[in-house]
Amino acid sequence: MQKRNTASDRSEHLVLLADDDETLRALLERWLTRAGFGVRTFASGEALMLGLTSHLPSTVLLDLNMPGAGGMATLRTLQKRYPRLPVTILTAQDDAKTAVEALRAGAYDYLAKPADRTRVVSTVRRSCEHHQIRQTLHSLEREVEGQGYEGLVGEAPATKALFRKIDRVAPSDVTVLVRGESGSGKELVARSLHSAGSRSSGSFVALNCAAIPENLQESELFGHEKGAFTGATSQRIGRFEEADGGTLFLDEVAELSLRLQAKLLRVLQERSFRRVGGQSEITPDFRLVTASHRDLLAEVRSGRFREDLYYRLAVFELTVPPLRERRGDIALLASTFLARFGEAEGRNLRLSEDARAALEAHPFPGNVRELMNAMQRAAILADDVIGLEHLPPRMLEAQALGPSSRSRPSRVVPSHAEVTHDLTKTEQSLTDSEQNLRPRTLEEIERAAIEAALARNEGNLSAVVRELGIGRTTLYRKLDRYGLR
Repeated sequence: MQKRNTASDRSEHLVLLADDDETLRALLERWLTRAGFGVRTFASGEALMLGLTSHLPSTVLLDLNMPGAGGMATLRTLQKRYPRLPVTILTAQDDAKTAVEALRAGAYDYLAKPADRTRVVSTVRRSCEHHQIRQTLHSLEREVEGQGYEGLVGEAPATKALFRKIDRVAPSDVTVLVRGESGSGKELVARSLHSAGSRSSGSFVALNCAAIPENLQESELFGHEKGAFTGATSQRIGRFEEADGGTLFLDEVAELSLRLQAKLLRVLQERSFRRVGGQSEITPDFRLVTASHRDLLAEVRSGRFREDLYYRLAVFELTVPPLRERRGDIALLASTFLARFGEAEGRNLRLSEDARAALEAHPFPGNVRELMNAMQRAAILADDVIGLEHLPPRMLEAQALGPSSRSRPSRVVPSHAEVTHDLTKTEQSLTDSEQNLRPRTLEEIERAAIEAALARNEGNLSAVVRELGIGRTTLYRKLDRYGLR
């Protein structure tokens, strides 16, 4: 059984120890704890692997002669799932052949029994330092090579700090809670944890708990058997089973009902469940990542979230900083989005200096999602250079108030007053009925605006260009796209 030790939580390095000899476990734990390490102990390799879902170690001490799966099988599993995690094996004094085999299988070092205190402590210390160096080198290599994570880019200090934490936790199976405002990129962080981890070849299964009605939450998570309830005409596989061998991401986990929170807690404790209406136990192998824009501790204090579940989910917390706290990333993100949108049409879209300044001055209450939508809008309106006239009016407010915008003329685009006038004129030209019936997609909005401008200007394309504030080439392309000429 796992043994708790509060000193572990205060240590910089955590050691996981697996040995079926209870006396030796206690002795090694005492030596390492006194040397300043955090220690968690397990009686088998299976228990150790389960413990890795809730602990983030710097190194592992593993006895090779254990019942069950056995130490060598556990070592190979550890090497496959956590290739940067150093494992030191414990073996009998006269079993040199097994020690050599373990080293060839990827073990960091070996310790012969009976254990020597000095050698145990020094070996564990060296392995922890080795792990720290490998993690640092991996992070530096990614930065030097310009590598980000899936969908995540940034150079601001807060972003780099987030990348370093992802580097640290991604290779493990530790349960992670991602915190951050809406639109800040929590799902991208979850996908990065999956793609950089040992389960990248498995499925990434995402579920937005806020989008599922309470009466369907249980079936969505656990699945159901045919006939389990009215309307259950066939068997359904739940999200836990879909994520077998991969990662399950529960977004907005605070929106689960208290009843479902209790069931989720049981799955995390037992690593098994039954489908709704089912009798057999299902034991999927998955990593859990959750996210919420709410303060879960505040939800715990208010009685809306279970405290025991919170501590199960928040083994490792990652906070995604809002975009206003990493302004150094705004231009880079904007350029990334423009490259993506321009690639589809073979265009090279870029920001003007004034547009960049306006974006960097905007507070972005909608975070990265707001910036992405603004760049998609700009890509529709612009030819090649994104100017102030292509940004949403709300993003021009800070630019208009800044001293630099008043003291010097724009070198690429018209003044703020001219842009605001043109945008206001275009928007006010829509009748009230058109406003109420405005289509939902950007393409439909664009087509409706062009059609209305053509009608008001009796087909005079020069007048339409002036009214909409777009280039003549862009107008011709849009007319062809929507079959308007």
